[in-house]
Amino acid sequence: MNAERSQLYYTCVFLHVSFQAIQHSVAISPSDDETPCWLDSQMLHMLLSELQRCRREAATYKDIQPSLEAATYHCGLLMAQCPAAVNRKLCLHHLEAIVAPLKEATAQLSGKTSRVARNRASSPGQRLLSWLGW
Repeated sequence: MNAERSQLYYTCVFLHVSFQAIQHSVAISPSDDETPCWLDSQMLHMLLSELQRCRREAATYKDIQPSLEAATYHCGLLMAQCPAAVNRKLCLHHLEAIVAPLKEATAQLSGKTSRVARNRASSPGQRLLSWLGW
């Protein structure tokens, strides 16, 4: 793995783990707490900026570009509604739609694409529909 690809890999791992930690925190919040207002929009903005930078730097890696595009799109949607304008279920949905493609990009960068390909829907449209929960 060359240095640029290695840097992208570690950035994707960082982003994946960060969003997964947020997802876990939202998931374990009390069931009667429907607005995860505790989410720090500055932290989400920092992660979105890092995700956008990662996407730009991955422009030459066409295999991971769709995954980073999807994660960036859903992070932008979450930022547009956060905090307080989104209920916990929708927040978890957006977080899953961010985490799943980051996991896929990380696996592709590490060379573990065969396992990811088996779990992936057959077309980008089907993946998008599944990330949207349809």
